[in-house]
Amino acid sequence: MGGSTRGPGAPEGGKVPGQSPYERLSQRMLDISGDRGVLKDIIREGAGDPVTPDASVLVKYSGYLEHMDKPFDSNYFRKAPRLMKLGEDITLWGMELGLLSMRRGELARFLFKPTYAYGTLGCPPLIPPNATVLFEIELIDFLDSAESDKFCALSAEQQEQFPLQKVLKVAATEREFGNYLFRQNRFCDAKVRYKRALLLLHRRLAICEEQHLVEPAELLVLLNLSFVYLKLDRPAMALRYGEQALLIDQRNAKALFRCGQACLLLTEYEQARDFLVRAQKEQPYNHDINNELKKLSSHYRNYVDREKEMCHRMFAPCGGGSSVGGN
Repeated sequence: MGGSTRGPGAPEGGKVPGQSPYERLSQRMLDISGDRGVLKDIIREGAGDPVTPDASVLVKYSGYLEHMDKPFDSNYFRKAPRLMKLGEDITLWGMELGLLSMRRGELARFLFKPTYAYGTLGCPPLIPPNATVLFEIELIDFLDSAESDKFCALSAEQQEQFPLQKVLKVAATEREFGNYLFRQNRFCDAKVRYKRALLLLHRRLAICEEQHLVEPAELLVLLNLSFVYLKLDRPAMALRYGEQALLIDQRNAKALFRCGQACLLLTEYEQARDFLVRAQKEQPYNHDINNELKKLSSHYRNYVDREKEMCHRMFAPCGGGSSVGGN
């Protein structure tokens, strides 16, 4: 996780007789619980606002017992850490308090006293009773859906009373959640989030003076919807949302590319070529666009060959001479 290679239980500085490694480490750590039950040492500073109480967090972590260099629990080697909601998915009180003190990109080390960790019973067989534990936590990102959920539960009339910036913020949160779900291959769930965002934005498009502010946000959501429908193997819907994106920006290379992909899946080869050539014109060196054009060429050749073979079979003469004749 980016911490010391000497192991988290081996702090710098001189030893004081009778002190354990964690006691020595605690002397230079910040008390964030008010009773020294949760202590913090920042390894790498983060940026932006701290985590909000109702947020869902994306973290990498490793937990250690004193005098042990190998973690008893870690998600560091997982390819895609799970999004965890504060108050629901995080069971350690100390970790929740620690996360509330963190900012995006921050890497920190925490000591949790038993009251804030596994208590008087521990967690057999790994955690002994009354254990103080050390956690190294990296906050990759956090998303706060509480505000978004409350807003989306309002009626359309109530939502219209809020300023545009509020709507744009909620729509962006919905899209960010959709993006996370998409990365987890949860395409149906991602689609629901994207559609919620699109609905919020569509309601504000009726106000003419706001269109130039709403359309850039709407374009991003439409591109996401086109992509997610391709993943769901529904090219007709992917084409529909791609074409809606092109109504906002007719030269958008991603929209042209998505439409081209959809048309290829629909075996609309001429239309696919038109979209992909236009996309290539916008981004001549885009590897994905050029590969899709090669794929289109291959599919079209196979299609033409099959058509020729079919025509040949339809019009080829039956039989060969009078071999079926009688006497």
